[in-house]
Amino acid sequence: MSKQKQQAISPLKNFFAGGFGGVCLVAAGHPLDTIKVRLQTQAKPKPGEKLIYAGTIDCFKKTLAKEGFKGLYKGMAAPIIGVTPMFAVCFFGFGMGKKFQQKTPDDILTYPQLFAAGMLSGVFTTAIMAPGERIKCLLQIQAATGEVKYSGPMDCVKQLYKQSGIRGIYRGTALTLMRDVPASGMYFTSYEWLKNVLTPEGKSHNELSIPSVLFAGGMAGIFNWAVAIPADVLKSRYQTAPDGKYPNGFRDVLRELIREEGVGSLYKGFNAVMLRAFPANAACFLGFEMAMKFFNWLAPDL
Repeated sequence: MSKQKQQAISPLKNFFAGGFGGVCLVAAGHPLDTIKVRLQTQAKPKPGEKLIYAGTIDCFKKTLAKEGFKGLYKGMAAPIIGVTPMFAVCFFGFGMGKKFQQKTPDDILTYPQLFAAGMLSGVFTTAIMAPGERIKCLLQIQAATGEVKYSGPMDCVKQLYKQSGIRGIYRGTALTLMRDVPASGMYFTSYEWLKNVLTPEGKSHNELSIPSVLFAGGMAGIFNWAVAIPADVLKSRYQTAPDGKYPNGFRDVLRELIREEGVGSLYKGFNAVMLRAFPANAACFLGFEMAMKFFNWLAPDL
């Protein structure tokens, strides 16, 4: 049954369905992303002083009290602009990775093959992801520090370009690759595995219920971030640091973090990440699956 229903990979459908999934993800997850970045980048307190934020709930309360609900959606324009093509490219990259490994369109791929296809999607997305993440992090932390340096995403791009050229905009690309390549492999493999587990015997994936899709998508987000957090902490630090602070790149960030705050600091913002990962990725995969169903109905042969 699933063989009949197996759709040929369509870049166009993947583009639009992935983009829609990405918009769903940002809308559901951005408030906790803001909290995650603020927790990851807050400075170590001086002796006798307290941390600005004691934890996820404290950061949430203080942001709401100081900046209102809007404060939680700070810096959302950059991920929304970057997210549609990025998730489109991400799901397209995964589709291409699967296609490269299929001898015939009906081939069922193994989990290692799905992991390899997921890793390819991580390479595809980094070109868009790295500058978008850099801009997002800078806008999120300036709101927390109260020092307004950039009036918005485009102003941030202009200033970074004027200051250090294209390299300034793409700072942290190697770390974004280190984070996204293995994490994307884990993301798609765990989603496909859970879909297989949740699909009743004799049924196709297309018949999965909405709660099942939400659960598989949410758990895929958890697995993805379990792999991605250490590289994400290093990336947030590196991308928001003043120029020249870390001349040897991520190695300097890693040394400083472990020396000053121990290995546990690589899992900073863990609660905020995991709280966001489930609903955001559940929303993303549900958006993607619904859009794919719509496009397959609209243009079955495309």
